Parts: sequence; C-alpha cells; structure tokens
Amino acid sequence: MSWKWGTDCCSWEGVTCDMPTGDVISLDLSCSGLYGSIPSNTSLFDLVHLQKLNLANNDFNLSLISSGFSRFLNLTHLNLSYSNFEDSVPYEISRLSKLVSLDLSTYTTLRLENPVMEALVQNVTKLQLLFLDYVDMSTVGPGTLKNLSSSLTSLSLSYCRIQGEFPENIFRLPNLQMVRLKFNSNLSGVFPRANWTSPLRYLDVSGTGFSGQLPDSICNLRHLRELKLYKCNFYGFLPASLGNVTQLAVLSLSSNSFSGHIPPSLSNLHQLINVDLRSNSFHGQIPDIMNLTRVTYLDISNNQLTGSIPSHGSGLQNLAFLRLYNNTLSGTIPSWLFSLPLLLYMDLSDNQLTGHLDAFPSKSLQNLYLTNNRLHGSIPSSIFELANLTDLSLASNNFSGIVEPYMLAKLVNLVALELSHNSLSFGTTSKVKSSFPQIFVLSLSACNISAFPSFLRSLKELAYLDLSENNIDGQIPNWMWEVGKDTLSYLDLSHNFITEMKQIPWKNLKYLKLQSNLLQGPLPVPPPRLQFLLASNNQFTGEIIQSICGSSTLEVLGLSDNGFSGTIPECIGNFSVLDLRNNRLNGTIPEAFAEANLLRTLNLNNNELEGPVPKSLVNCTKLEVLDIGNNKVKDVFPYWLGNLPELQVLVLRSNKFHSSMREFEAKQSFPQLRIIDLSHNNFTGPLPARFFENLNGMRNVGETERKLQYVGETFYQDSVVVTLKGAEIELQKILTVFTTIDLSSNDFHGEIPEVIGNLHSLRLLNLSHNHLTVRIPFSLGNLINLESLDLSSNDLSGKIPMQLTSLTYLSVLNLSYNQLEGPIPQGPQFSTFQNRSYIGNLGLCGFPLTKQCGKDDPPELVPTTSSWFDWKVAKMGYGSGLVIGLSIGYMVFATGRPLWFVKMFEKKQSKKKVRTRPIRRVRGRRN
Repeated sequence: MSWKWGTDCCSWEGVTCDMPTGDVISLDLSCSGLYGSIPSNTSLFDLVHLQKLNLANNDFNLSLISSGFSRFLNLTHLNLSYSNFEDSVPYEISRLSKLVSLDLSTYTTLRLENPVMEALVQNVTKLQLLFLDYVDMSTVGPGTLKNLSSSLTSLSLSYCRIQGEFPENIFRLPNLQMVRLKFNSNLSGVFPRANWTSPLRYLDVSGTGFSGQLPDSICNLRHLRELKLYKCNFYGFLPASLGNVTQLAVLSLSSNSFSGHIPPSLSNLHQLINVDLRSNSFHGQIPDIMNLTRVTYLDISNNQLTGSIPSHGSGLQNLAFLRLYNNTLSGTIPSWLFSLPLLLYMDLSDNQLTGHLDAFPSKSLQNLYLTNNRLHGSIPSSIFELANLTDLSLASNNFSGIVEPYMLAKLVNLVALELSHNSLSFGTTSKVKSSFPQIFVLSLSACNISAFPSFLRSLKELAYLDLSENNIDGQIPNWMWEVGKDTLSYLDLSHNFITEMKQIPWKNLKYLKLQSNLLQGPLPVPPPRLQFLLASNNQFTGEIIQSICGSSTLEVLGLSDNGFSGTIPECIGNFSVLDLRNNRLNGTIPEAFAEANLLRTLNLNNNELEGPVPKSLVNCTKLEVLDIGNNKVKDVFPYWLGNLPELQVLVLRSNKFHSSMREFEAKQSFPQLRIIDLSHNNFTGPLPARFFENLNGMRNVGETERKLQYVGETFYQDSVVVTLKGAEIELQKILTVFTTIDLSSNDFHGEIPEVIGNLHSLRLLNLSHNHLTVRIPFSLGNLINLESLDLSSNDLSGKIPMQLTSLTYLSVLNLSYNQLEGPIPQGPQFSTFQNRSYIGNLGLCGFPLTKQCGKDDPPELVPTTSSWFDWKVAKMGYGSGLVIGLSIGYMVFATGRPLWFVKMFEKKQSKKKVRTRPIRRVRGRRN
C-alpha cells in the first residue's frame, strides 16, 4: 500500500471520504502487512466519522483489542478478523450501537465473555452479520443469542467452544440467510418441527451435538443451497420432502445415524453438486439418482446398502468422485462407470461385487480402489494404459493371471499399487530399461513371488513395501539395502522362507514385520526410528541385544518362538508391548517398571524364569495383558495387581505359586479382568469368595461390548492359551467378550463359592483337579453365557443341580471323578454330553450312563424350549472347541443367528486374510 505524504488522503488506497465534508468514512487496510499493536492514543481513533473499518488479515502481534474502538460511534462495519489479536474482547465494543456487521474471527486465543456478549446483543439492535469463528465463547450461554436482532442475515460461530442448547427461535429469524455453527462439540439443539419458513441459504451445524430427526418442514426452505449436518447425532429416516428443496447444491449428512432407504425424491434436486451420505445406516438399494447431471462428488460409503449398482448412469457426465465402499453391494460393476469422462476417483472396496472388469475407455481416472470384493478374471490391459492413475488397489479379490513389471511402465504417475491376496502371480524381473514409476506404496502379499523383484532397485522413494506370504527364500540381496533407503517406513517380509538378515539399514523405518521366516543368528540392530518390530517364529539365537534398550522410539517388540537365551534386558518397561514367550530366557524378571510407563502387554510365557513377580509392575497402569505362565516363578498370589485399572488378562499357570490366596479389599478389585489362569500351581486353602465378588469385567456385558472386538492394536494382536477338554488351545486373537477362570490343578479345598454365579458373562470355568467338597452350588445355573464347565477330579458330592440345564450355550461339561449321586438331569443340552462327562461317579444314574435309575430317583426332565440355538449348533461348531465355537457363538449371543459362522465360511477362500490398507489418499473430499 502506497500513501504519499502531502497528498489528499481521500485519494489514498483503501480510504473513502464523504465528499461534501471531506471526512474519512471508510478505511480498508486489510491484507496490508500491518504489524505491531494499536495503542489507545493512536490518531486512528481521531477519525470519529468513520463508518467502515477493515483491518483483517494483518499481524498485530498478539496485542489486545483497544478500548479506543468505542470512539467510533458512527461505525456500521468492523472487521478485525485473523489479525492476531488475543485476550478478551473489550466491553467497549458493545457500545458500537450502529454496527451492522461485526467480524472478530481469529486463529488465536481471543475470548468473548458472557457479559460482553449480553451487552452486544442488547445494544447492537441493527446487526445483520456476526462472524466470531474460533473466538473462545465457552463462557457464553447460548440462551444469550436468542435476542439477536431480527435484522440478522448471517451468523457464523464455528469452532467457538460454545456449549449448551442452541435457541431454536434463531432458525425462524425472518431475514436469516446463513447459519454456521460447525465443530462446537458441546453445542446441542434441534431444528423447528413445524412452520419452519426462512430465507436460509446456508446451514452448517456439522460437528455439533444437534440431534433428532430431520423434520418434514425442511421442505419450506426453498432457498437453501447448502445443508451440512455431518458428524452430528441425527437419526431416523430422511424425509421425502427433502426432494422439494430444489435449490440444494450441497447435501452433507455423513457420520450420523440416519437409517431406512435413501429417498428416491432426491432425484428432484437437479442443482446438486456435492452429495455426502457416508457413515450412516442406510439400507436397501441405491436409488435412481443418476439424472443428477451436475453432481461432481457422490459418497454413499460405509452404509448397509444392498443390491447392484444401477445399470444406467451415463447422465452423470460431471461426476469426478464416487465412493461406495463398505456396503454389501453385489452384482457386476456396470460398464458406464468406466466411461465417465471426468471421473478421477472411484472407491468400490469392501463390497461383494463379482464378475470381470470391463475395459477402461476413459483416461481421466487417478484413484481406483476395488479391494475386498469377489472380482475375478484377468486384470484388463486398459488399466495399464491409464497414464493419470496414481492409486491402484485391487487386493483381496480373485483376479488371476500374471502381472509383469513391464506392464506398469505407462503408469508414470503411479504412487500406490496393491495387488495382495488374489490368485495372481507377479513377475520378479523387468524387461523395461526405461524409467519405472516411482511407487510410494507397494503391496504384493500372497502374489506367488519367489525372489525379491528386481524392479525394486529403481524405487528410491518407496515408503511402504509388503511382500509377505510369498515364497521368497535365502538371504536378502545386498541391493535391497538401497531400496527406499531414506524413505522406507513400513516393511513386511513375514511368512516367507528368508534365512538371513544381517542389517536393517533403513534409517526412517518405523514398522518391520519379519515373523514366520527361517531367520537365524543374532537379532540385527534396529534402526533409530523403529517403532514396531515383529520377528516371532524364527530361529534367532543368543541374547537379546542390549542395543534394543538404546532405542527411544521402539514401542512394540515381538520376539516370541525363537531360541533367545540369557536374561531379560533391564529396559523391559520401556515398551508398550513386549512379547518374549516361547524362548529360553532365564534369571528373574527385572524390577524395572518405572512410574508412568506405557506397558500394555507383557508376555513371557514358556521360558525358564524364576524368582518373584516384580512389585514394580504396580506402576504399569496401562497394562492389559500379563502372561508369565509356564516358567519357574515362585511367589504368593500377587494380590496387588488388582490395583491395575486396565488389566484384562492374567496368566500365571504352571509356575511355583503357593500358599492361600488372601482376601481382597475393594481397592484391589481387578475391575477389568476377563481371563485369569492360575492352573498348575500350589495354591492352597479355600477359594477366595471376595476375589470373585470384585470381578466386574465378568458380570453383565453391555451391548457396546458385544461388538466383535479384540484385545490388542492394529499391528499387534494379543493371544492366549486356554485349556479345553484337557488340551491346550491357542486363541490367536482374544475376543473382548471371552471370559475364563481356570484354577485347576492346585490344592484348593472347601466348597465352591455361591458368588461365582454372579459372573453372568463367564464363558469358561475350570476348577478341576483340586480338593473341593460339598455340593455343586445351584447358583452356577445363573452363568447364562457359560460354554465350558470342568469340575472334574474333586470331592464334590450330592446331586447335579437341575439349574445347570438352563445353560443353553454349554457345550463342554466334565463332572468326572467326584462323588456325585442321583439321576443325571435330562434336557436338550445334557443330551449332547457323553459318558466321559460323568465317569468316576459311582452314584450317578440315567442317560448317557448304562446304569439305570431306580423307581425312587427317576431322571428329572426339563421342558424343551423352542429356540434357534438347539444342539445342532453344538455339533456344528461348539463341540469342536472354543476356537470355532466362540466365533460361531459370538454372533449367536449378539443376534440369535449364526451370522459370524456363515460369513466365516462363506468368505473363507476369498477373504481369509485381514488386510491393513496402508494409505487411502482421498482427494477432493468436501465437507
């Protein structure tokens, strides 16, 4: 800006004067590079006739807004937005009673207190535009806003931290055209249910707590151009009347709980450009909205849509972004999708699409995601002609044929290629001497590769490489050390036959997966930025290198099933996950767990460790899994572990624990414990009733906990060994709904506490091989989710309680070698159990034993109840053990139908691997 001293200021840029009087009435200094503060004695405040002042987009260096602005008594327009003011908005601003437009939006810590806002609303009665984006209004009650001027046309309060109930009457203001309240997460509200007439053009409450159903009265907003409600709490059906808002150009309803069918009336919205309905619960078929010729962005992903993609859609000639992933769409991909002239981005992943891919006549496509469908046949050659293609993901289908590296030569812009888990073979040699695409992400898992592909030599910018589940054998070639040397952050070579890896030279590597190979010798030194190292199930030997302790970034270390020996490093508490099971480690577990550590999993099972359990484990407040089973640890029961608030799995089996389990105080309650295995030790005394009373994690499971979830994280899933029918079975993943108590093979005596019957979520109870006496408590009939009950080899007496016949999920029962007597209860569940469940109880009679009951004790019968879950299920899955039984049972428990079983076997061939999609680069997403 050039102001020349000595010339008429009315001619200066940004200055407007009242010509008759020569008074400056408007000053626009926006984007002028102003820096510093505005003192109260500045000559600026002498311009008392000023009506419009714009100081936006300057840098006032975190100074205060001066109270001197109150001297502009004629001011109608004030814009101080994004000019780096901070602290509180002065009360004096509210004295500018003639204001028509006020913009104080900011990115700094500018606050507007409630008294100032109340005065502003009361005094500024002609306000039309109010913009306060990013101003901290956390102390302002939304009720203050209900008296805003009826002249208001625009209200923007985005990211203001305002909280409470937004006044509904504001939506009825007669001149209101724009309301923008987005991302005030503690702001709630509802829309008018009836008689909602307004000239609104733009309505955005995204990222707030607005809720309820979208009212039919929305059809009265005939001027509405943009409706943005994403990430709110709306639910219910979309009203068909939405199709009457014919001026609508942007419809963004994603991440709510809308359900029902997508109304066909949306086809009336011919002005639509952007449609985003993702992440709701819409079901049914995609409606016929293919006549919306102006649409450029269409996203209906992550819903429950079924049926096929409409067979006609050539009217969508402007469509650039199409996202339908994570539904249950079936049928073939219609050919019109491949012919759209402007299509840049298409994601149809995670559906059930079948058939072959047609040719791609359109050359505009940049991103193509078809992962996790049922597509088959060869990959059409036209895909390899798409010169603009940057991302190609065809993983987890059934494509066949051979893909040679030279076929990728024309894809000069390709940065991400995913072909994993098909029936493809990927060639390892390149016939092309010209430059190869500088791929950033390469996923070729299970592609029948027998050697490191030679074209990798040219990938200097590679960041993600997955060659797992192939047939690569021998040593890693030396030239591989140069591949992505400065850029590689993720490398997966697991499940191959690699024998030697002397170094890990990638200095920016963060994730390294080497498990299930034939790697020998000492563990190589990890690079400085490594966060995840999984090298289990190899043949590494020697001591665990001390350089592991020198890493400040390593979080997950999985070295199980190797031949490591020596002692455990002192840095044991530096990780979030440490898995050293099935090695030959000796010595004691170090007392090295500092306060505020982040340890989540510690698995030392099946080594040669001795000594006590380190007391410093009490500092591991994030610990979820502790497994030190199958060692030589000698100690009393570590009751103090009950103070760990997140502990879910505790395995102490097959050690030298001894003495009586002490009584537990409330503060030592094991609140989250779901799996406890103390079997094969020398515990004595009675079973501790108070211990069972405090196991809240084994009581009633809420609906949220019934969802299919596992203990663990993205790159490491915890596992545990359980005993079933006398055999040890490893659960490769631990369902959070799986609960078990195994106190078998100890020296407990006395009666079984009645309080165990309160653990309604318990799945497996094993108290066998102890010296328990008296009767089986009737309360065990309350364990409604119990699948396996083993009380064998004790001294229990009396009759088998009839209450056990109500355990409709019980598939394993072992009461053998006790002193039970009387008739075996009869019912649909008990009819599946064989002789071995009762052997060694000479006083028992009735089916399935050959000994018949006398007239005085006939078999007790249980009325048959009709239920989907009859014992065909037990024969189908439960009887085969908990690994399949839990998988089937989980969905039975949650839905009453074996949905998980059906899906598991239906998709066994085509979707048997759990994918980790490295990068989905979303371009052009609009909110």
